[in-house]
Amino acid sequence: MPEIVTPPPLTRFIGCDVGKAAIVVFDSRDGSSRSLANTPEALAAFAASLDATGLVVCEATGGYEDALLAALLVAGIPAHRADARKVKAFIRSFGTLGKSDALDARALARYAEERHARLPRWQAPDPQRERLQTLVLTRADLIAQRTACTNRLKAPGAEPVRPYLEALCACLVGQIQALEAAIAELMASADDLVRAEKTLRAIPGIGATTAAALIALMPELGHIDRRQAAALAGVAPHPNQSGAADAYRRTRGGRPEVKRTLFLAAMAASRFHPGLKDAYQRLRKAGKKPIVALTALMRRLIVIANARLRDAFAEHRQASAN
Repeated sequence: MPEIVTPPPLTRFIGCDVGKAAIVVFDSRDGSSRSLANTPEALAAFAASLDATGLVVCEATGGYEDALLAALLVAGIPAHRADARKVKAFIRSFGTLGKSDALDARALARYAEERHARLPRWQAPDPQRERLQTLVLTRADLIAQRTACTNRLKAPGAEPVRPYLEALCACLVGQIQALEAAIAELMASADDLVRAEKTLRAIPGIGATTAAALIALMPELGHIDRRQAAALAGVAPHPNQSGAADAYRRTRGGRPEVKRTLFLAAMAASRFHPGLKDAYQRLRKAGKKPIVALTALMRRLIVIANARLRDAFAEHRQASAN
């Protein structure tokens, strides 16, 4: 039986405020702050100077943190990519009004020190899923631009610019179709993506576009429980209770791209999914607003998708073991 290696306890917490050209680093061990270049060479040297007793925390900064996280992964240094909203709330809780790169790096180190036991360690994403996510998000951006362009064409006074808008719309349509072809090709290129897509598309209301979006934007699906799935998708109702008052529960947070995808799927499910169609009609007859009933369907869809993928993953592992 292989020996279980217990990682050393964390005694050093390092906050990194990442910029395009440079990274400001605060080290809790000696309270020092310094700046290093955001280049692979400098980051590799920085990671090599650390050991497994340290935890590095940075925020997501549009991909500029990727080189840092990759260098830490190669060096075997634990790291966490923090949610910017949670870090900002943490900073505000101390009454801090000023903002600078050095202050943010110090706050990240303190955030790591206080919450390290609950912070998930960063793991390198699957390259195929990462590429799929880029394609899916770019498609969503182009669709939003196409919608804006179409609305301008329909607006009063659009005649002087109609030729330009029509040319732009035609270009966007072509690029969207090209992206959809690239997404379909990528989805068919890997066995795990094929299995996940087949599982999701077996759910009425979820088509190829929705399946690809869920696989790309929620890689956790099938590995978490139903409450976590609903929270990540932004469709979990949060209580709003104080004393004897129990106010209307609202959904907050989550991933907006997933929520938009689920809304369209719920619209389809309210018409074609046998069980969810009946559930939607019952909610409407009970006096619920259409958006409330659709949100309930969105929550049920993501819970069903999570359970179906969990079972599919378990069956595949069992088949592989046999």
